[in-house]
Amino acid sequence: MPERYLLDERDLTWHTVQTLLHNEVKVSLSTILREKIQTARTFLDEKLDASDQAFYGINTGFGALHNVKINKEDLSELQENLVMSHACGMGDTVPEEIVRLMLIFKAKGLSHGFSGVSIGTVERLLALHNKNILPVVYELGSLGASGDLAPLAHLSLPLIGKGEVWNGGMKFKTKTVFEIMGMDAITLQSKEGLALLNGTQFMSAYGAYCVLLAKRLIKLANFIASISIDAFGARTDPFDERLHQIRRHKGQQITSKEIRDFLADSDLANSDKEHVQDPYSFRCIPQVHGATYDCVNYVADVILTEINAVTDNPNIFADTGDIISGGNFHGQPLALPLDYLAMSMAEIGSISEKRIYKLLEGQHGLPAFLVANPGLNSGFMIPQYVAGAIVSQNKQFCTPSSIDNIVSCNGQEDHVSMGANAATKCLKVLNNVERILAIEFMTAMQGLEFRELQSGPVIEEIKAKYRESVSAVEQDRVLHFDMLKTVTFLRTIPVDLEL
Repeated sequence: MPERYLLDERDLTWHTVQTLLHNEVKVSLSTILREKIQTARTFLDEKLDASDQAFYGINTGFGALHNVKINKEDLSELQENLVMSHACGMGDTVPEEIVRLMLIFKAKGLSHGFSGVSIGTVERLLALHNKNILPVVYELGSLGASGDLAPLAHLSLPLIGKGEVWNGGMKFKTKTVFEIMGMDAITLQSKEGLALLNGTQFMSAYGAYCVLLAKRLIKLANFIASISIDAFGARTDPFDERLHQIRRHKGQQITSKEIRDFLADSDLANSDKEHVQDPYSFRCIPQVHGATYDCVNYVADVILTEINAVTDNPNIFADTGDIISGGNFHGQPLALPLDYLAMSMAEIGSISEKRIYKLLEGQHGLPAFLVANPGLNSGFMIPQYVAGAIVSQNKQFCTPSSIDNIVSCNGQEDHVSMGANAATKCLKVLNNVERILAIEFMTAMQGLEFRELQSGPVIEEIKAKYRESVSAVEQDRVLHFDMLKTVTFLRTIPVDLEL
């Protein structure tokens, strides 16, 4: 049976977001939120009936056309035209998991009672989620300024029976799916199209997905680095608790503790070492991984604030009788942290690649390129090339989007955040980091094959499971398939995300 979640006045938490992302959950509106939505809608209708005053986007045109007054009988058509005209996205389609989050986050934002939409519109967003009718949305097209206009237009098209949707993993015309399921399109009322398109739900859904993935990857990075420490024969002095207490940074202390825990009962880690220091890629793991850990937690706080916020425009304050036009849709609060997240996670990939390289040098009793009879066999030579190429691509992806700007809408929208580009390339960086970590994991596990002593119990247990799907390399073979299997294997390792 599907789980059920009641969308109410409580803020969404990371536990809730993770549950919504990875489980079949039916979401419904609480009575209190329904009342809030209806109060704002009633106020707006009465305001428009009683006054000929111009309110931006409600009875006027949009953007540079804000001074064009629209007749009352055309207000519904105005909103439908807005959704259709703004559905101009291009590029790759957004992953279905992220689209599900977009639907929930949009419903959450509209349910606070400051947007003036109808209950039926919010319920239709939730119905698309609950019935797994997921709008086809495209990656490219948002400036991250007046909301994620193009992506949210594609998200909204199915509400009015247009556009395309995913259903059962296949793409259909919305009209086709609605006919099969006996659903009708809804008619947008005044302001509803604008409320749907204004907002940061594209950026924040990508951001939420990236935060959860980053939390998982940083934990895996600590575990995999521990394997590399034993495979390389590195010293454990740099992970002494006292060192990290006097530096004081939380992430550094947590990282060093996790590595100490993984290696606590390792015969390899506790064995005598002839060398007195290791390269930074081993010695400075707590400092590098820890800095990223702190960054991920900072970005998580920003994203969580955003997904519980009101980000459309204008906003309706029924209790005071005001309709206020502002800029809560601007993506700058997300653009900067998303760039920061991409850069900090790219560093996890960068230091991982350095450990891969050191494992292949033939130091501390390991054979060159971690294979018997090197020369006849190239062993793990080229996976390090691949990791290096991916690290280089991440550097290119980490050029900040948030420092860019372009003037749009005839000069009305003259500063934009580019947060949507920051969001989409952040996910590309994270996917690349996962690939690099998989190569390090595969390389470190191969290194352990040449050690007579045992590593820690957890590492040895994971190694045994891993060898059921990827055997040790004794002579050259096509490693591409091993690398793909390793990525898949890493996704099966349980990780406590400390949400």
